[in-house]
Amino acid sequence: MDSFDYVIIGAGSAGCVLASRLSENPGTRVLLLEAGGSDLNFWVRMPIGYGKAFHDAKLNWKYSTEPDAGTTGKPAYWPRGKVLGGSSSINAMVYIRGQAGDFDDWAALGNPGWSFDELLPIYRRMEDNLAGEDEWRGCDGPLTVSNIEDSVHPLCANYLAAAEAAGLARNSDFNGATQEGVGIYQITTRRGFRCSAATAYLQPARKRRNLDVRTRAHVTRILFRGKRAVGVEYLQGTEVKQVTARAEVILSAGAVNSPQILQLSGIGDPATLKPLGIDVLHAAPMVGQNLQDHVGFDHLYKSKKPTLNDVLRPWWGRLRVGLQYVLIRTGPLSLSVNQGGGFVRTNPAHSRPNIQLYFSPVSYTRAQPGKRALMSPDVFSGFLMGVSNCHPKSRGSIDIRSADPAAPPKIVPNYLSCDEDVSELLEAGNMLRRIAATAPMQDIIAQELKPGPQITSDAEMIADIRARTGTVFHPCGTCSMGPAQESAVVDARLRVHGLDGLRVVDASIFPRITSGNLNAPSMMVGEKGAQMILQDAARITGLS
Repeated sequence: MDSFDYVIIGAGSAGCVLASRLSENPGTRVLLLEAGGSDLNFWVRMPIGYGKAFHDAKLNWKYSTEPDAGTTGKPAYWPRGKVLGGSSSINAMVYIRGQAGDFDDWAALGNPGWSFDELLPIYRRMEDNLAGEDEWRGCDGPLTVSNIEDSVHPLCANYLAAAEAAGLARNSDFNGATQEGVGIYQITTRRGFRCSAATAYLQPARKRRNLDVRTRAHVTRILFRGKRAVGVEYLQGTEVKQVTARAEVILSAGAVNSPQILQLSGIGDPATLKPLGIDVLHAAPMVGQNLQDHVGFDHLYKSKKPTLNDVLRPWWGRLRVGLQYVLIRTGPLSLSVNQGGGFVRTNPAHSRPNIQLYFSPVSYTRAQPGKRALMSPDVFSGFLMGVSNCHPKSRGSIDIRSADPAAPPKIVPNYLSCDEDVSELLEAGNMLRRIAATAPMQDIIAQELKPGPQITSDAEMIADIRARTGTVFHPCGTCSMGPAQESAVVDARLRVHGLDGLRVVDASIFPRITSGNLNAPSMMVGEKGAQMILQDAARITGLS
């Protein structure tokens, strides 16, 4: 049986960071296990290719939730990366750290070391921000962050002017002194290619002899000696294999698969595990609980002026932008369609932004369910303005439904189960209409298609919100961090309560969801987790 110092489960946003940082010492042997395959894929590397990766079973777990009462009984489609880089290889690449208050809240919940002031140096260490270094940004890190202000579609100027006319402030850097305001998103691209966690961290580290990366390795359970994690069992092809970990097993399989693997290993609520015939190794009632996700909806407009629909729909337009991308790595294919956005307060009672805004100069309403036809948009000139909630109060759960590791877990999101979430999305919808009513936006709006001018009352708006609201693909919190096992799964050093030699290091540890896209804070958790693992190892070595 192969033996390593550290065995990392999952080569996603946090797992790639861990593999890189823990293998920097050539005397430390590190194994990284990934259920998916290589990220050497055209649709992964080309930024706008995420519209294809979004539903590609070779790159994606393609989960679905249970039918959700809060959104009129619909199941939600959840793409999750099943590839080196994890969801950072199939996401929309928007780089958002989160609000300082998000992390100060984490610390206030009993998690020392997780305040924003303590995490800012870690963020700066991660980044190679092409806008240059300042007190907020880093410029020597492995992750390239690009400013796309000079490359976005011309209609973004109308959006920004309209938002200002509606009373919203401009913000040139959502990762700077404040997140509040409207502006253009920064994205994780490098020289026209996606810069995923695999590109930024794992690719350079794979040259090291002490790092072993195994793909198509589907972890079935964690191995224990008593209450100590000592190894991992996984399936590769048809062969069941086992490896041992001398120091630690680190679970970085994400908000869906980390609780799933814990439960398959006998760690969870006995009421969930026993009926499935799983022996309870350690009763941990919060495994799979505290599920949080951002949800939102779009307002769809027919445009008076050309949009990306007019570029990406005709064959000659696709040929032109395709040649532009192949030859000089610029143009629409080198970007995300989420170009403009912002973070705003929907009423003065909020102490900080509670809603995220999106402006996309493209529409794809005719796409099949579960697909994003970014390269085959609507037949008319159209664009979208959208919103999502920054701090949802609704909570869901993820639990295994079978002892079979290949069976997808039961995902119960409970979207809009809290009235406060519905109320603030109603306010957000009214804000979109205020922005749309300004002169800069009226210059380009030919018609509001959805929700449509016939939807006017609060009751009609709420019915439309419930009917059209969906996930923005930011699940987290299912192995939450906190000081007590009764209310959390891991402690502030990401060690699983009540067990030895086992940590969880990924977005599942978020006690509360952060404001905005989750890829940046997920990688930050990888950096912070690696730092703590190395500190603890040095402390143990010093004592011995």
